[in-house]
Amino acid sequence: MSPPSADSARGASPAASSSTPAPEASGLEAVVNAAVVLNRSPILTRTPTLFERAYYSYQSRVSRALFNPFPTDFYFKTGSLLEKKFAKEEQIREREAFGGQWTIRRRKQSKPLGVDEDGILVASADQAENMGEEPVEPPAPRVHEADKKGDVKSLDRMGERNLYLLVRGKDHAGKVVWRFPQGGLQKNEFLHQAALRDLEAECGVNLDTWIVGKKPIAVHQPSLPESAKKALGGELYTFFLKAHILAGQVRPDGKNVTDFAWLTKEEIEPLVEKDYWASVKDILSDF
Repeated sequence: MSPPSADSARGASPAASSSTPAPEASGLEAVVNAAVVLNRSPILTRTPTLFERAYYSYQSRVSRALFNPFPTDFYFKTGSLLEKKFAKEEQIREREAFGGQWTIRRRKQSKPLGVDEDGILVASADQAENMGEEPVEPPAPRVHEADKKGDVKSLDRMGERNLYLLVRGKDHAGKVVWRFPQGGLQKNEFLHQAALRDLEAECGVNLDTWIVGKKPIAVHQPSLPESAKKALGGELYTFFLKAHILAGQVRPDGKNVTDFAWLTKEEIEPLVEKDYWASVKDILSDF
């Protein structure tokens, strides 16, 4: 067997190797930014759907139909005000479980002890306090004043939804856009450290936040012309880290950031650039 030629040992002929020259090094490095996706979690339980309400109503009827009667004569003195009050509450619970139109009538404290339309004694707030009970406060409304006024800067708005902090400031090209709080990295700095520092620089020190993890959850690489890459020093990469707000509020300095808003996922989409939205839409909650 004859030994292999030099061309076959190299794996290609000189003509073939000369047809695919090696790419020239551009000399540009990656420019890395750290951005914070600051989340305010829901503060209210979600309103049940029609199916969920029907299911809970069915389970309530089944429970009321199968439970053992409560021995009122053991726990209450016959004919006492507490026994009559418990009977009234049981009547309301029966109506809640098995349906029917009913209303709870509230009495003013100035009115004396009386009898309602069912013949049950009704106690005033002072009399209930004398019986060792605290007056029951009505629940707060689920719709906040911020929702009625359209105040997007309030953390109390949209209590059932996840809200995200969006700020209005300059991007890499100096254009004023809506974006998440972000900034560059310093020498020997980790992403999560830069994210906290940049959040404080753009949104103030009146925020108590918690970075969920040290690893990014998304990355955005804008398509830049060669002139912009050379001006920046290389390809631009923005890494997003998730965080939660525990207390406080945004206080922008008016220089780097001129405005801010707490928005839902649907409200963010029309404000940001299309390529920016494509990079962050999958990390935002639909609820």
